Amino acid sequence: MMKKVFTVVVASKNPVKMAAAKAGLQRMFPEQQFKLVPVSVPSGVADQPMSDEETLQGALNRVQNAAAAMPEADYWIGLEGGVSAMYDELAAFAWIVVWSPNCKGRARSGTFFLPKAVSVLVEQGVELGVADDMVFSRKNSKQAGGAIGLLTDNVLDRKALYEQAVMLALVPFKNADLYAGATQPAST
Repeated sequence: MMKKVFTVVVASKNPVKMAAAKAGLQRMFPEQQFKLVPVSVPSGVADQPMSDEETLQGALNRVQNAAAAMPEADYWIGLEGGVSAMYDELAAFAWIVVWSPNCKGRARSGTFFLPKAVSVLVEQGVELGVADDMVFSRKNSKQAGGAIGLLTDNVLDRKALYEQAVMLALVPFKNADLYAGATQPAST
């Protein structure tokens, strides 16, 4: 008997986000098979979300738009990186939202503070990935290790940071009996 292959729509064509989604799903559900489909959908927020709320809203909008674009899928995942002012510094993080027809989960990644040179550019309206490329003399770092990879010499990279949040967003799926009734994806 062939195992069902679950179709997962990832609301991004960024290879780092795709890899994080796949790794998180496989770690939480190693017995399942997943086929990931990237789709480019709008976040409905600024290219560089500047608050916790705006970043979460971007992930929610992405997952909702992905579900509308491909309603026949088994799962939809929205990943949104953002920054927020904290303690007179700029902190970076991501929100991950996962939906299925009968469950919903969300989680925030770990948070780290950006160096002043990057923060100044972001506060002037430059997207974090572009600011990282400018400060670190790189190209398209957001599709590689990201800011955290640059700052840790890839000891921790963007994929690993997002992968953990994907797993945390999948907790209601792994424990559906404990989360029943509070996880319907009908509303954000």
